[in-house]
Amino acid sequence: MMKNWRARDVGLAVAAAALVLDQLTKLAMLYGLGLFYFRPGEQVPLLPFFNLVMVWNPGISYGLFPAHGSLQITLVVIVALAIVGGLGWWLFHTTSRLTAIGLGLAIGGAIGNNFIDRPVYGKVADFFHFYIGRFDWYVFNVADAAITFGMLTLLYEALKLEFSDLQTRRKIG
Repeated sequence: MMKNWRARDVGLAVAAAALVLDQLTKLAMLYGLGLFYFRPGEQVPLLPFFNLVMVWNPGISYGLFPAHGSLQITLVVIVALAIVGGLGWWLFHTTSRLTAIGLGLAIGGAIGNNFIDRPVYGKVADFFHFYIGRFDWYVFNVADAAITFGMLTLLYEALKLEFSDLQTRRKIG
C-alpha cells in the first residue's frame, strides 16, 4: 500500500509517527512511571549500560542556549517554527523517499520538543541515559533521537548523491 505513496506522504506519516511515539513515551515516563515527581538527576538503573534519569532541559539541543522565562521560550518556539516551516517546504518538494523520511523524523521530533513540551512544561523532558563505563552519553528523549536520525539520514542522502555524482563525472571524463 505504501508503494503508491508520494515521498511527501511518506514523510508526513513518519513525522506523525515520530511525534506520537515521542509524546506517548513522555506521558508513560512522566506520569506512568512517575518520573515527573523525581528530583532532577534522580536515576532508575535498568541495565549495566542504561538508566532512566529525569532531566528537564531548558536548552535547544544537548542543553545549548537555555531558554528561561516566557520571552526566551517564545523566541525558541518561533525559531523552531521557522525551521520546521523550511523543512516542511523541503518535504513537500522532494521526490526522494529517503529524504522525506529524514525530514519527517526531524519535523516530528522538533514538533514534540518545541511545540508541545516547551509551551506545556517550559522545558523539554529527557530521560534515556546510555553509558559504557566512563563514556557517558547525553540524556535524551524520542524526539531527540528522531531529530538526530533524521539529520543523519539527510547527511547520508547528500553524501550518497555527491559520491554518485563523482562516479558519473569519472566515467564521463
